Amino acid sequence: MQTTTLMGGFVNAPLDSARAFRQIMTAVAQPGIINDAVGATPPAPLSVAAGVVLLTLCDPDTPVFLTAEFDTDDVRAWITFHTGAPLVDAAKASFAVGSWGDLPITDFAIGTSEYPDRSATLIVEVASLNPEGAELRGPGIKGKATLSLPETAAFQQNTALFPLGLDFVFTCQNRLAALPRTTKVNAIKVS
Repeated sequence: MQTTTLMGGFVNAPLDSARAFRQIMTAVAQPGIINDAVGATPPAPLSVAAGVVLLTLCDPDTPVFLTAEFDTDDVRAWITFHTGAPLVDAAKASFAVGSWGDLPITDFAIGTSEYPDRSATLIVEVASLNPEGAELRGPGIKGKATLSLPETAAFQQNTALFPLGLDFVFTCQNRLAALPRTTKVNAIKVS
């Protein structure tokens, strides 16, 4: 087994995972808020934040899909060793990791009317993550928030599916923000 597989997990798993879970849940509860994520050092090209999300939320019962860019031997071995999560096709995934343009959005489960929670959460690696750009409104947002999203139309379509739909976690280096399916997204008008 390679050193990269064994390294990079939480050093103090109980404390690190509790801290990370709080950071992730804060991001989900307050869309548009950008949080720092620490405690993991995953193999490239995974960011620290994406690694923290995977370590915290994935286990042997949460299948993961990786886009081609992230589907490397090191990443596969690291996820398998540290979480036990099976690596699957998009249609069977509970979580997915990839860049926005590489994620096959229409292939992921959006839940059913009986079980809307049986949908996928997409961990979207982005080049930058800033509190500017698209306007966000909805539960957990006082008034409005803004977040640099890769586009707006796909998120507007996703919100229209509620209670079905996908949930998103955006990661960039050691930062993360979430966009649950309940959040309404509007494009910022540039004057």
